[in-house]
Amino acid sequence: MQEQQDLQRVRLTFAKGEALKYISHLDLARAWERLFRRAALPVAYSQGYNPRPRFQIASGLPVGVTGREELLDVWLAERLDPGEVVARLRPVSPPGLEVLAAEEVDLRAPALQALVRAADYAVALQATEPAEAIRARAEALLAAASVPRQRHHKGKQQRCDLRPLIQSLAVRPFPGGDGILLEMRLQASAEGAGRPDQVLEVLGLSLAARGVERTKLHFDFDK
Repeated sequence: MQEQQDLQRVRLTFAKGEALKYISHLDLARAWERLFRRAALPVAYSQGYNPRPRFQIASGLPVGVTGREELLDVWLAERLDPGEVVARLRPVSPPGLEVLAAEEVDLRAPALQALVRAADYAVALQATEPAEAIRARAEALLAAASVPRQRHHKGKQQRCDLRPLIQSLAVRPFPGGDGILLEMRLQASAEGAGRPDQVLEVLGLSLAARGVERTKLHFDFDK
């Protein structure tokens, strides 16, 4: 068994672009495994009957959603400068997966998934109605005491309240072109997580969305 002090934990910031937006979270994890092998990184492996490369993605992206500033922790069996990790990964990264930065973090730090608290999304809308009408609906949604919904969870239909999962909504002109930008901050924690498609459905904008991007994840360590 490898001693804990021999390991290094590196946190990668990456972007998931258009070319990969329709792959699942599991497929993205597999893509990272292949990428680590191509980059010849000394990734540490888990113990047990079926050892797996030790890495964890902070939060799964919904299928069809791109990510601008995603995080991933990877454990290395040999120490490397974070800059070298980036330099090895970039030349072998597939289209749609861009490694932006790397930094070393404490081996004893909690798992990223346990620290996620909220997520920001930007939705490009091609709507036939004016921005003022959409803004009025967004303000009415924020003013609502509750937004009852049905969700399919573990093979069963469950009632839930979407309203506590919506932290903010903003409607703005789309930068540098026609259209409208809907920005939302949604809770993303073990206590509950909102999805942008749910908010779009409530606002009657499901068919108007041209693209959805998660622009930022918020963690406990941001405070």
